[in-house]
Amino acid sequence: MAKLIFGCGYLGWRVARLWQASGEQVFAVTRSAERVARLAAEGLIPIVADVTDLSQLTLPQDIETVLWAVGYDRLSLSPVVHDRSAASGRVGEATAPSISDVYVRGLANSLRALPQTVGRFLYISSTGVYGQVTGDEVDEDSPCQPTREGGRACLAAEELLRASPLADRTIILRLAGIYGPDRIPRSKDLLAGLPIDAPSDGWLNLIHVDDAARIVLLAERRAQPPKLYVVSDGQPVIRGNYYRELARLLGAPPPRFVEPPANSPAAARAASDKRVNPRRLIADLSPALLYPSYREGLASVVPSRREGTDRREHN
Repeated sequence: MAKLIFGCGYLGWRVARLWQASGEQVFAVTRSAERVARLAAEGLIPIVADVTDLSQLTLPQDIETVLWAVGYDRLSLSPVVHDRSAASGRVGEATAPSISDVYVRGLANSLRALPQTVGRFLYISSTGVYGQVTGDEVDEDSPCQPTREGGRACLAAEELLRASPLADRTIILRLAGIYGPDRIPRSKDLLAGLPIDAPSDGWLNLIHVDDAARIVLLAERRAQPPKLYVVSDGQPVIRGNYYRELARLLGAPPPRFVEPPANSPAAARAASDKRVNPRRLIADLSPALLYPSYREGLASVVPSRREGTDRREHN
């Protein structure tokens, strides 16, 4: 029986490598024909398909474990033509699929295409499903009132999974902000002396990508589905302290903070303020983190000066 990954990107690729190290056969669904050669060179079996198009999803039937780690990048998505008015004969508009199209409709299509003999379905969700703005502690039992589109799409996908035939085999992992090699948000801004468009207070919740990948495998092997976990290093950090440490490691000027423009994506991210407590994860799976806080994690990657291109802030 094989493993199947939807979204073999920053996290999924690392999970694939861990599975391969255990001698597992790994299939990887990608919508990018350009990535096929790279995936094949890494020993994976690529499947080219767009999850928003059910007709493209021809999947192997001997799948033991599925990892859904699909990300959303509007710029890389192929536009879809929508028929504006069949009666008038006007040409439809071409627009990129929305985040809901990818996360919810794409998941629904994938569930329809998968064999019902799948033993585990590991779904990568986000702590963005929470909407707390006053620094409250959150865990799996906290109310979910997402304020951003991505959080709403993740929560809708979770609900879809809970109502699916694979519900009793599903493990949902709500990940905090992922960082690691080649993904250190705002490092280029700090080196250039640019301000951070967010308040210096407020909590950030993080998990190093290598720890996140190891936790995925722990959940597959040890968790008893159906199960829900929040995943973070359990060491929330005040935004200002995080960026001051990052600046120190980079040898950059101390960070400056400015209020983001009202109604901007940066303002929506900055408004989120919560402290993620992974107590259930620790009790059930006892993960031994390679990077138990942002200090160890940043120190492991910043000296290489491999600044990331993703400037979205963690929360």
